[in-house]
Amino acid sequence: MKKELIAHRDPKSPVSEVFRTLRTNIQFMNTNNKLKTLLVTSTLPGEGKSWVTSNLAVIFAQAGKRVILIDADMRKGRQYTIFDVAPRPGLSNYLSGVNMDEGEEVSEDLADYIQDTQVPNLYIIPAGNIPPNPSELLISTKMVNLLDRLKEICDIIIIDGTPCELVTDAIILSRIVDSTIIVTAYKQTKKDDLKKIVTNIQNVGGKIAGVVLNKIPISARKYEKSYYYGSTTMTSTKNRNIKSSPLIRNSGSRQNKIEEMKKRVRPENPQSTRNAREVERKNEEVPKALQNKINIKDEGGVSIEKTTDILNQINEYLDKEKKNLNNKT
Repeated sequence: MKKELIAHRDPKSPVSEVFRTLRTNIQFMNTNNKLKTLLVTSTLPGEGKSWVTSNLAVIFAQAGKRVILIDADMRKGRQYTIFDVAPRPGLSNYLSGVNMDEGEEVSEDLADYIQDTQVPNLYIIPAGNIPPNPSELLISTKMVNLLDRLKEICDIIIIDGTPCELVTDAIILSRIVDSTIIVTAYKQTKKDDLKKIVTNIQNVGGKIAGVVLNKIPISARKYEKSYYYGSTTMTSTKNRNIKSSPLIRNSGSRQNKIEEMKKRVRPENPQSTRNAREVERKNEEVPKALQNKINIKDEGGVSIEKTTDILNQINEYLDKEKKNLNNKT
């Protein structure tokens, strides 16, 4: 299995978290459990379509979903190299009923075309031999029947299609799948090409789930800061630095530093201290003065007029004490 499967090799990496976010967004669109087939395409080659497809399939499998990945790029399929499986028999062999390897018979059993991978719950159907008519094979009734049969035995089918700008294979598949994701590359995909692909898919009745922006440049330092969990190595390094700190290692020295800091504190201003004590004394006298002016019995209540009068007395008393305090200072 190649290093491209980051979601499988390093499931706690920031890239894996990005694919989990993509999976969550897709699942939110699948609240009615009708999304069973998902097509991944791009505008041109080199935008990372196959890489996104393979890692997305791994992330779905890690969530306990039974996933079947179909490499529908029968012109230049490379999923078998990513997952390190046999390239044949594949999709082209099943749809055409022709096995180009001499001495081998064509099997009618669908199980013979589904291969296991090293990822639990993830299975793959490679592209197979390169046929002379890939578009005709994808538009055939046998392709529709294949998807219907796979829906009965798995939770989701992820299809790696061809780039839409070069051939129409992915446009054809967008008609028979539940939704489509378009992979684009930062400063590589042209807006006009993307608009054209979106229009073509919508014209044939296909549904677009969204667009994935790939190959965004970001520095390692910024990427490390933006990731919530961080790496195990970074965390252990920080812990070692904390343990070697003299303040943590020697509690006595730390206490001495605290005592020295207390001695360096500027002495209190006598005038400010006297003013603060005066305010505190006045605050203590307020409840006593109010208690003499307000006589509330438990037997009855206080009328609205009496309450208003009491509040006015309180405000007058507080204003008077505030003026006296300001005059003394």
